[in-house]
Order: sequence, then structure tokens, then C-alpha cells
Amino acid sequence: MKITASGLAASATTQALGVPSSSTSVYGASGEIAVRVTDEKQRFASAPSLDWRESRGDNPSEETIIINPERKFQNILGFGAAFTDASCYLFSQMSAEKREQLFHELFHPSELGLSVCRTCIGASDYSTEVYSFDEGDPDPELERFSIDHDRKYLLPALQQARKVNPDLFLFSSPWSPPGWMKANGSMLGGSMRKQYFKAYAQYFLKFLQAYAAENVPIQAVTTQNEVDTDQDGKMPACLWGQEYEIEFVAQHLGPLLRANAIPTRIWLLDHNYNLWGRAICELDDPAVRQHAAAVAWHGYAGSADMMSKVHDAHPDVEMHWTEGGPDYTSLSYATDWAQWGRTFTQALRNWCRSITGWNLALDEHGRPNIGPFPCGGLVTIISQTKEITRSGQYWAFVHFSRLVRRGATRLDSQSTLNDIDHVVFENSDGRKVLVLTNGGPQRSIALQLGPSTADLTVASNSVTTLAWA
Repeated sequence: MKITASGLAASATTQALGVPSSSTSVYGASGEIAVRVTDEKQRFASAPSLDWRESRGDNPSEETIIINPERKFQNILGFGAAFTDASCYLFSQMSAEKREQLFHELFHPSELGLSVCRTCIGASDYSTEVYSFDEGDPDPELERFSIDHDRKYLLPALQQARKVNPDLFLFSSPWSPPGWMKANGSMLGGSMRKQYFKAYAQYFLKFLQAYAAENVPIQAVTTQNEVDTDQDGKMPACLWGQEYEIEFVAQHLGPLLRANAIPTRIWLLDHNYNLWGRAICELDDPAVRQHAAAVAWHGYAGSADMMSKVHDAHPDVEMHWTEGGPDYTSLSYATDWAQWGRTFTQALRNWCRSITGWNLALDEHGRPNIGPFPCGGLVTIISQTKEITRSGQYWAFVHFSRLVRRGATRLDSQSTLNDIDHVVFENSDGRKVLVLTNGGPQRSIALQLGPSTADLTVASNSVTTLAWA
């Protein structure tokens, strides 16, 4: 089934979903529930609406999801993916008209509405070449510093996206410091030398100031992408021990940003769930906490509930899910929306305020790239025709980003259903949004909201979004 950009464009702001004006309170709900479904036959398609009705007083069964609006959790910042060097290069190869259409689809609030996106500070594994902003012999005064590489196609892409969505929140991560700052003298693998901490903090400052001068302010940075691996020297990467990150943030980067009145936030870790103990130890350091109050997470190892261990130890610290993308070699690349719906739901149910995927776009071979991994883009840009195809991850994002607005609050929802993942939000205008992911066979379930109930059938291998006023 081929889904065109124009077909998606016709499908959905909150108003376009037809959500009626009806009364809702913590004691129940009335009126219609608008329904959107992605399954084997349809993509974010309108389904027959449901009706709230007064429950018959029966005890909830195991097939019931119970919603409790009185119990509230974290606020939502948004959803997005990464403006890698590779993605922006591909954008630059499109005609102006096709690029404008794609950016409208990806970023406009009436469309997919991506609003939290990542950039790379220098080269990542998805770049056209290995580069930093200051390569060559040691240059602790950063006299060579320049972002000229990014002026070619990366900054223009970011500037265009900001025009489409002025509320775009950007955070940036380095895959490696300049090679001369590292023990191996290369951006590929290796580890950081402490003697260059002061210079590296200045490197961050210069990057932030240079981007701001291009009208691309960066709202947050992480100190290192994936602190706990050097990727065997196959790609830009750098090991950062726990004590190194503590010292760099507490004594160098944090104080320097503060002294220069830079409002950019610092997010710690930027690596897997299973490093939750390290995150707690870093946050336990009072000097770190003066400058950092957020943790960035990847889901390649460990489980999402490990983030809740960090929240339990530091309830005021923000959580952000900052990387994960599809495999273009997988037979389910275009249809694994239920897998991604479950991944996103688990992250959100464990305190994440944002979900950011990996490459916004790659070609059908997962290129351009430096690294050894078979990553696919959120969308694929076919190299010869420039035709756009969309991943299963894209269709999972639709069910969250199209209706869950910045500032929404996650509400409590509970059940004992197997194979059904669920998360519910309340937007600032009072509208509720429930996202259901079914990785198993078709199921008939009930929703309960106080004395109100509604019945629905959830298709197999599907993501379903319900919205009501």
C-alpha cells in the first residue's frame, strides 16, 4: 500500500480528527471519541468514532484499561529525529519543491509536527566524511575553529525546518572531540585527555555561539554520544569515564556556559538504560547538579524501567530518549510500527519528556555513512528518483506527535492486558489522547474513566490513537 505525502497531509490535526466539544471531568466523560489506526491495511486512517457511556457498575475485567486523570506525571516536550550530516546532505540533493513538501510534512504543526530534534557536533557515523570544527595539530586556543562544513547543507536544513516549525527544540551531541584532544590522536574511537577539558569546554561555547549567530539556537547539549564505547575505532566515538564527565561538567562546561550567560541545558550520559547506576552517581554530585538536571537515554541495552530508578533517586531530573532508529535491512522496516509504538510507550511511561529517533532520512542503502551499522532513516529518499518512503517508526511517531502537544501531561492508565501497551496524555486545552499499541492478535477491550466506559476492538499489529475533549 503506497501512502503519499498529500494523503497524510489530509489526515490530521486535532480539529481534523473531528474531536467534538463535549464535557469531561475527573469523574467521567461524555461525547464521541475520535479514532485513528495504523495496521496492515491502513496508515493513520480515520476509523468509526466511539461513544462514552455510563458504566453498569461492574468490576473492571482483565480486558479493561483504567484511566485516572487525577494522577499526573511528567510534561511532554515533544518528538523528533536527528539532522545528521548524512540526512542534511540528502535533503540538499532534492529539488527545492520536493524538499519544501517533505519539510512541511515532517515539521509543520498541522502535519507530523516533529518538534524535538538532534544535531551532531562534528561528524557522527552518519556523515559524508570525518570532520570536527578544529582538526589538525593541537590547537588549545582554538584559532582554527570554524563551522564552515555545516554551512554547506546542514545549517540551511535547520534554518528551513525552523521556518516551518518556529518552536523546534534542538539539542546537540558530539560523537568525538577533535582528534588532537584524544589519546589516540583520531576521531575514530579512543578516549579523551583531561588536559584538554578547558579547551573542549571552549569548543562547545564557540559551537553554540556560532550556531546562534546563524539563527539556529541550540537549547541543550550532551557531553558525549554513548559515553561507554569507542566502537572499536570504526567510527567517530570517544570513551568518557564517569569521573571524567563529572569533572568536565562541574568544573569546565557548566561554569563556562553560566559565565557567558548561555541558556543551553546540559543533559548527561546519552547512552543506554543499563547505565542507570552511573546516572545516579553523577547526579549525586552537588557540583554536577548545579549545571545539569537531565539525563539522555538510548534503548540498545537494558530496559526502560531502569530510567525510573533514576527518577526515584532524583525526582526533579528530566529524562529524554535521544536515539533509536530502524534497520533498513529488516523485512519489517516499513511495517514495525507496533514495535516502535511499544518502545515509545515504555519510555514515556518511565518519565521521558521527549522521544527523538535517529536519522531523519537516509537512502535505500542506509547511506551516506561512516560507521558499521545498518541504520535506516525515519524516511527513505530513493537515490535515483528521490521518491520518499516511510518507515514503520514514522507511522508510530504519527500516533504520538500529531496529537500530543508540547506541554501535555501524562496521566495514569493501568491494566493487566498482555500485548497491549498504553499511555494517555492531557493537552493544555484539556483534550485527552490515548495511544494503544497491540503487538498481538486482535483484541476487544474496554476503557474506563470514572463512571464512564467505552468499548473498542484493537487490530492485530497496530497502533491506535483515541482523542476526546
